[in-house]
Amino acid sequence: MVMQAEIKKYVDENFAGLGINKQQQTLRLLYEISKRENLKPQDIFKDIRKKPGTFVSLKKHLLARRFPRLTSACEDIKPYLPKLDINDSLRADISAVKIAPKAIYVENCVKESFLAKRLKTLFSEADFITIPSLKEYIKNKKFTAEEYNKRRERFFIIREKYDFFKKCPCTSGAMPCGYHVFNLGVGCVYECTYCYLQEYTNSPGIIIPANIEDFFDAFKQYKQNIRLGTGEFTDSLALDHITNFSIALVDFFKAYPKTTFELKTKSNNIETLLTTKPAKNIVIGWSLNPQNIVRSNEFLSASLKDRLDAAAKCVDAGFSAAFHFDPIFYYKGWEKDYQGLVNMLFDKISPKHIKWISLGTFRFSPGLKRIIENRFPENKILDEELVLGFDNKLRYGEKQRAGIYKNMLGWIHSRSKSVYTYLCMESKQQCERFESVRTTCLPAGREPEKRS
Repeated sequence: MVMQAEIKKYVDENFAGLGINKQQQTLRLLYEISKRENLKPQDIFKDIRKKPGTFVSLKKHLLARRFPRLTSACEDIKPYLPKLDINDSLRADISAVKIAPKAIYVENCVKESFLAKRLKTLFSEADFITIPSLKEYIKNKKFTAEEYNKRRERFFIIREKYDFFKKCPCTSGAMPCGYHVFNLGVGCVYECTYCYLQEYTNSPGIIIPANIEDFFDAFKQYKQNIRLGTGEFTDSLALDHITNFSIALVDFFKAYPKTTFELKTKSNNIETLLTTKPAKNIVIGWSLNPQNIVRSNEFLSASLKDRLDAAAKCVDAGFSAAFHFDPIFYYKGWEKDYQGLVNMLFDKISPKHIKWISLGTFRFSPGLKRIIENRFPENKILDEELVLGFDNKLRYGEKQRAGIYKNMLGWIHSRSKSVYTYLCMESKQQCERFESVRTTCLPAGREPEKRS
C-alpha cells in the first residue's frame, strides 16, 4: 500500500506553489487514488500529456480519476477531503482473544447487585474498583482512539437512571422507521471497520447497567404496542453468557404481546437465550454480510455460517427471526457474493419464520472516515466512490444505491414474495423507487402482509 509519507513528499516536490488547503486536497485525492489503484502518485499522471496547469483543472482531473462512475453518470460529486493524517499507533487490535477484562469499575450504588457479584465470580483475576459514578469517573478525562482500542479491558457496571428508551435516531431527511431503541449498555466487544461507535471516543469501556428491573418499570410508563429492540449501542447477545439478560428480557416482554421485541446481533451466543421459553413477539435479528466481508471487516464476530446456524436453532426453538443486510458493500464481484448470501439465508431459514428483512447500503458520518483509516489502514471499504449524500453522510451515489437495492430485492423476492422488506435510513425518493418495499418498519403487534 502506498504510504502517506511518499505521497506527501511527491506533493511537496511537485505542487509547492499551492496553498495549504489546496495542497491538503491534492494530497488527499492522490492518496485515495494511489490506494484504490495500487499506484505510485507519479503514475497517476502518465495517461495525460502534461499535468494540469491550474488547481481547478488539477482538482477536476483528480476528482474524475477518483470518482469515475459518478463522473461518467454526470452525478453531483460532493467529496469529503479531510486532512490526511494516519497514525499507526491507533491501529485496532483484531487478534482473537477471549473476553477477559483487566479492570471492572462498579458504581457504589450497584456494588451489591447480582451483576456485580456475577462478574466478580467470572473474572476473579480482574481488578474490582468501586467508583462514585460513571459521570464522576469520566469528568475531566479525555478518551482517544488509543483508549477506545483498549475498551475490552475495562468494564463498567452502572445504574442507569434516565436513558432507558428512545426513538430510533433516523438520519436527517430519511424515511422514519418507527423503531424504538432499548439502551441496554454501551460499547461492543467486536471490531467492525465501519462501526459508528468508534466515534464515541468519550466511552471509557464496555458499559453495562445492573438495574434491568428499572428498565422494565420504565417501560410500563413508556409507549407500548411498539417495535422495540436492543443492539443500537452494543451487540445484544455478545455478552449474554455473562449478563444473562436475554432470559429476563424474553420473560418480561412475553407479557406485552402487542410489542414486538428484537435482539439484534452478529454473534452465535444463543445458549442462554435457548434456556427460556419463546414467544411470538420475540424476534432474534442477525446482521448479515458475505463471509469475505465478515472476514475482512467484522473482526471477532461470528462467521456467516455460525450466524445462520444460530438462527436456525432459534427458529427451531420457536423464536421468530429477522435479518439485516446492512450495511451492504459495493465492490467488484459484489453481485455474486450477495446473491449467494440471499440463497444461503433462504436455504437455511424458511420465509414463514422471517419477520422482516431490512436493507441499507454503507453510509457513515464524515468524522468516521479518518477514524477508519487510522484503526484499519488496510481497509478496502473506503476505496469505493463515497460522497456526501442527502443527509451529509458519505454514501454511494443515488443511481448506484438504486441498482444495489433493485438487485437485492430481486434476489430476495425470487425466493419469497411474501417476506416483509424495508429500506433503512434511506431517502423518501429512494424508498419510493420500489413498490415491493415498505417505506416504514413493520408496525408492532401486526403480522406482515402477504403479497400475491
